[in-house]
Amino acid sequence: MSLLRLSLVVTVLAVTVLLALTNPTMDQYLSFVQAELTKVMDRTDQSIPEREGTMVQNIFRRHSQELLNSVVRPHTMRKNWGVLSWFETTVLGTRVVVIGIGSQFIPVKGVDEAILTLGRQVF
Repeated sequence: MSLLRLSLVVTVLAVTVLLALTNPTMDQYLSFVQAELTKVMDRTDQSIPEREGTMVQNIFRRHSQELLNSVVRPHTMRKNWGVLSWFETTVLGTRVVVIGIGSQFIPVKGVDEAILTLGRQVF
């Protein structure tokens, strides 16, 4: 085996091990969802009175963990493929698909629709 081929095999193995070690868990996915929802709540519609918007934001911040554990977690399916995970959540009638790889999350489908649906539900 040539040195180049051996180097390539070692590099591929190292990357695979690194991705496997940093494959996101369900708790990391829920933290990602919470961060995304917080961003949405912070960008509340300007046509809503500030007092009401602040009240909704405060309620969300206080109860976001309960919301995640009662609405998101039970409706999320994680497919663990070792080096990456496929998260599929059905919430508010919307299917959201996110890929988790290397401790990062990549929204694939339904995130914008879920945000719009959430916005309509809250406001």
